[in-house]
Amino acid sequence: MMDITTLSGILERAKGLRILCVGDVVLDRFVYGSTHRVSREAPVPVLDEDAVELMLGGAGNVIRNLRALGAEATLVSVVGDDPEGHDVLERLRREGAGDAVVVDTDRPTPVKSRFVSNGHQMLCVDRNPKSGLSEASTKAVLAKIESELDTADIVILSDYGRGVVSPAISAELMKLARAAGKRVCVDPRGRDFSRYNGAFLIKPNALELFEECGVDPVDDDATTNGLEHVYKRLDDVDHLIVTRGSKGMSLYGQSGATHVRARPRQVYDVSGAGDTAISMLSIALAAGTDLRTAMEAAVHASGEVVTKVGTATVSPDDLLTVASAGRPKSGGQSLAQLVETVAAGALHGLKIGLTNGCFDILHAGHVSYLEKARAHCDRLIVGLNSDASVRALKGEGRPVNDADARGSVLSALAAVDQIVVFEEDTPANLIEALRPDVYLKGADYSVEDLLPLGGDIVRSYGGEIRLIPLVEGKSTTGILQRLSDKPD
Repeated sequence: MMDITTLSGILERAKGLRILCVGDVVLDRFVYGSTHRVSREAPVPVLDEDAVELMLGGAGNVIRNLRALGAEATLVSVVGDDPEGHDVLERLRREGAGDAVVVDTDRPTPVKSRFVSNGHQMLCVDRNPKSGLSEASTKAVLAKIESELDTADIVILSDYGRGVVSPAISAELMKLARAAGKRVCVDPRGRDFSRYNGAFLIKPNALELFEECGVDPVDDDATTNGLEHVYKRLDDVDHLIVTRGSKGMSLYGQSGATHVRARPRQVYDVSGAGDTAISMLSIALAAGTDLRTAMEAAVHASGEVVTKVGTATVSPDDLLTVASAGRPKSGGQSLAQLVETVAAGALHGLKIGLTNGCFDILHAGHVSYLEKARAHCDRLIVGLNSDASVRALKGEGRPVNDADARGSVLSALAAVDQIVVFEEDTPANLIEALRPDVYLKGADYSVEDLLPLGGDIVRSYGGEIRLIPLVEGKSTTGILQRLSDKPD
């Protein structure tokens, strides 16, 4: 678990940092819809388009992450003189990071289009430049790097294989950074890491490490062997760090290997997790932490971003809330943040479910109920009655466990995706704010019983109400009664 005091210090110092990022910017295009039929022209599904979302990808997503974490950021990259390039420039300017981008009239802007049906990606289409940078663009990029380097606290080289990070640009960047006393953190792409010689660290993911050395980092020993093999082939690289998903990160340098563990999370989407990792790693190093602490911060941040839908970012509030709560779900978001999460899920075609209750002493009936409820939706939100609300409903002496303890236990269940505490006696305000696709409640209620408790709101916008069968004989009241009946 990331120490909250250390994390808070890093995030506070991030506000005064300026990060220079050099790399390939991509326009990410997401087409969302649903499929209900097969084309008459070929045996392929037809996607009925519902929405299109555009956002910064590649090194542009690194900028988004740096800005979300509180740092100032500048991007040196290349776009084409085309509508996509103009869109990228406008988005970068809104991030305060577009003044150092080179426009090349002979080179198209890279675009990645993803087609998503009911939350599942069907197809990905890349539009990439067919050649490397021209001599004029190379000179312009190097001039931008040189002019921006002096005021940077650290440099990120984000290689997405679209031609901006050529061997010539990489070598010159390392030379300029070394002369200016700046560390360069590399997120690599492709084989032959020797083109990044001179970097402070290179951070491949597990697949990239495997492709570089042929060693599958399945466990710590294999990971150490693979990192050592690559490290010994490099000249003047201080550290290698591999991101290992749910297993955390591993470091190799002159002092040998170090492994930092990740806390288990419910993973929704790994898109952009590497960008979050290199962003947080670089911020923490620029903020003055040691490398292990920087890795712990990066593991914490990238572990949180995979719990979100799509190519997302994390904020300081996200990270501090989770670190203070010690869990990823309960209290992890305010109601306002949860409304945004639900809206994002709806955009991605996900079916959002909501249930609510006291969940005072979690028992087998609760577990069965929540698992059955989760089967009716893609994401299940649990509205948890506050302590005052439970007391009003159940009487003095309840709850036995406070909201923090109840939420912590619920967080451990795979069926539960998010928890939000509410103060009212009924979930009506929660339903109004979240507008779930399906409202779920135990079959000890009828639909008519639920209408005045918020079910009428669900009906008003066309939502669904589902009653879930309960396990007979399992209840918190019954458990407490049996305990009181036992002799001392």
